[in-house]
Amino acid sequence: MKFLLLFLALFAGVVFWVLKDSESTGVVGSGDMPSFESSYESAMALSRATGKPAVIIFSAPWCPPCQMMKRDVYPSPEVAAVKDQFVWAYLDVDLPQTGASAAKYGVRGIPAIYIVGKGEKMVSQRVGGVSAPEFGAWLRANLGG
Repeated sequence: MKFLLLFLALFAGVVFWVLKDSESTGVVGSGDMPSFESSYESAMALSRATGKPAVIIFSAPWCPPCQMMKRDVYPSPEVAAVKDQFVWAYLDVDLPQTGASAAKYGVRGIPAIYIVGKGEKMVSQRVGGVSAPEFGAWLRANLGG
């Protein structure tokens, strides 16, 4: 019984730490971090209004490569150099409101990142974690959206 209580306390501590860490590295833009829309619809509306292509990121708090990219890649100088040339959306695949957009793009693994241009046409896609230099180069290569 003591072992079970100790295990549950440890498990609760880990869950609290993970949730607290995901809040502290949340998707709200800060510093050089892009400013993320929290819905596909709002990102597409902003993309249409500005004429900028959209970067749509499907992610989850429990995904280690997703969290690495949120911590190390999105706020990097390589991304900061081009972040204002895109509309950004960060979508949690575990939320019901993300289901339709994830299905539209056939998301099967995360992080799944799509560059979407005019008429919601997919310009480019990638799945999995990547370094800041590689991600920045991919963004620059797809600026025409």
